[in-house]
Amino acid sequence: MPVVANAVYVGGTKRINPETLDQTFEIMRESGGMGWIGLYRPQREEIHAVEAEFGLHPLAVEDATNGHQRAKLERYGDTLFLVLRPARYLDVEEKVEFGELHLFVGHDFVVTIRHAESPDLGIVRRRLEGDPALLGAGPQAVLYALLDQVVDEYEPVVRGLENDVDEIEDELFGGAPDVSRRIYELHREVIEFQRATQPLQAMMDALLRGSDKYQIDSELGRNLRDVQDHVIRVVERVNTFRALLQNALTVQSTLVAQRQNEEMTRLMETSLRQGEEVKRISSWAAILFAPTLIASIYGMNFDVMPELHWTLGYPFALVLMVGMGSGLYWAFKRNDWL
Repeated sequence: MPVVANAVYVGGTKRINPETLDQTFEIMRESGGMGWIGLYRPQREEIHAVEAEFGLHPLAVEDATNGHQRAKLERYGDTLFLVLRPARYLDVEEKVEFGELHLFVGHDFVVTIRHAESPDLGIVRRRLEGDPALLGAGPQAVLYALLDQVVDEYEPVVRGLENDVDEIEDELFGGAPDVSRRIYELHREVIEFQRATQPLQAMMDALLRGSDKYQIDSELGRNLRDVQDHVIRVVERVNTFRALLQNALTVQSTLVAQRQNEEMTRLMETSLRQGEEVKRISSWAAILFAPTLIASIYGMNFDVMPELHWTLGYPFALVLMVGMGSGLYWAFKRNDWL
């Protein structure tokens, strides 16, 4: 059994750390205390003892053992089943790492099942054990403390994402080559963070609506409302990040299109300049080709050429060369090829 923590509390004070779950169940029955059992990635058969003792619903147990669940709150009889998605910001990688925490909360027990390293539930235990008055409120106090810890750990994530968004805004107009990829990756992280935090609003509303029905202590109710306020602030910030990144994607697309248009304009201008050069070169080549053609014809030295022994043949050839060259020059000049 992957039990990482196991204790029985009576009147807000730790009674004992049983060595086995059977001892935990026995001490709970004898003392009327609250059992708090922490499990880490258990298999279905490994959680069978807890399921049988506390009458956990098979569907909830299946969700808790399989993992990969959305954040949610469900009630099975007198037992609450919650799925929380804790998160932490990794400064070196500049990315958000998400975990998964499942809670079963009954009238005299709390079972926590972690599927990731975060959050550190030892912090929550030490906090509650140092405040017997709060812990004396029972499983609802543990539920509050766990929610408070998860939501508090969202704050560094919000700051990290805010810093990333600020960096993207700086890079957006700086022409960074990989800014589009970073925007998409950060947008995906923000959406995942939104999926983790947004359901908490409805979950907190449901818990507070049931505070009278399930006789939650008034002070504990105020603490839950404080957590609710933190959740609302986090959700609002995450919604703002998503809107900013969507705008950044739009701006980036516009900038890319603008740069492409500018590049196309430069290519067209270059092509036009090259076309002008080609026309000039072609024009001069045609002008030079005319006298070359005439000289080539009269340079063949055939005996039977009629102009070969003509006295005016040489001047005629020169005049013909100049005339054809001048005519071509005038024609090309008129058509702006020269």
